[in-house]
Parts: sequence; structure tokens; C-alpha cells
Amino acid sequence: MPAGLDGIVYSKEDVDILSTEMLYQGFFRMVKYRFRHRLFAGGWSKALDREMFERGHAAALLPYDPIQDKVVLVEQFRVGAMAADCTPWQLEIVAGIIEPEESAQDVVRREAVEEAGLTVTDLDKVTRYLSSSGGCSEVLDVFVGCIDSTGAQGIHGLEEEGEDIRVHVVTRQQAYQWVESGKIENAASIIALQWLQLNYSRLQTQWSKDTD
Repeated sequence: MPAGLDGIVYSKEDVDILSTEMLYQGFFRMVKYRFRHRLFAGGWSKALDREMFERGHAAALLPYDPIQDKVVLVEQFRVGAMAADCTPWQLEIVAGIIEPEESAQDVVRREAVEEAGLTVTDLDKVTRYLSSSGGCSEVLDVFVGCIDSTGAQGIHGLEEEGEDIRVHVVTRQQAYQWVESGKIENAASIIALQWLQLNYSRLQTQWSKDTD
């Protein structure tokens, strides 16, 4: 981590975890942490209590067809969007939780099949970010993947997981307009579509060579 203007660099070693308490264990977990940390002015903070939502880590994929210059988005019901008074059926990119022994790349390739019936031939890493570091430990790896959009359609998802996912194939320009207008509301999708808007020309050149 780079030093600030005063040269201070802090790490995990500068946090003293005093206790942890499991508050809830279900599909996700809620854990209460009591800790203290070093202060920029010197010394230590008082003991702080924070509830932490632990849902594991995830990976997300924006499927992109460089030949047609189109992207594949998925639409599904999201309870968090409903509770936030947003549109309950959200337009998103493909995503899934990383299971033990899986890589982020494995997850997005698997989820592309499960959620959209797509085979990914190439991957380009966009970024890795914390979804909400003030109260959640989740980290998301975001990719853009090369796909053939010509047969993308229909309703997908795993019945045993209660998934009901509709596929949309739209032009890159249309998807980016939805970002600008606020129709697309979730972070991973916004980040991936903004990144694609800056990098699509390179991907078209790179991936068209890969298919020659």
C-alpha cells in the first residue's frame, strides 16, 4: 500500500482483533467484531464493535461479442433492490459466488453457461473491488468475456437455486446508454460497461485475431 504524504503505511498488523462473535449463520453469515486499530496521529483507537456481513467472494462477467459489437445482460429479481425501493427486476452482468477450490475464472465461465447458456472463449480482467468495505467482506473479480451472441436468448438459471433469469442481447452503445441514464443500477455491471466503453476497440482487434 502506498504511503501518504506523512509516510504512514498501515496494514493488517496494525489492527488488534479483541473478539469475534457469530450472530447469524444461514445462507450468509453475520459476525460481530470487536477490535482496535492504530491512529494516524499515533496511539490506538478505543475498542470498536462492528457487525460484518460475510457472504464469501464473487466473480462477475460481462459477455461481449466483438464481431456483432453486442453484450449479453441478464435480468432477475433481487430482494435487495426491492428493499432499497429500486426496480426489483435488475439488469445485470453474469455473476456467482466463488466456491471452495474454484478460481474466479472458473466461476464466470460456469455462470455464463448456467445464467445465459453462453460459452466463453477468452477472458480479460477488468478489476477487483470491495463491494462495501464498511460492513461487508465480499470482494468481486470482474471480467469481460468473448462470446458469440447470435444464439443467446431465453430463460435460464438453476431451478434448485430458485433462479429465473431472462437473457437480453443489446448493442454495446445501448447498454452504455442504460448506464448513463441510470437504468442499470448495480456496481459490477456499471464498472464493466464503463470499462468496455474504453477498451472495446482493443478487444475487437485482439479477439478477432484469436478466432482467425
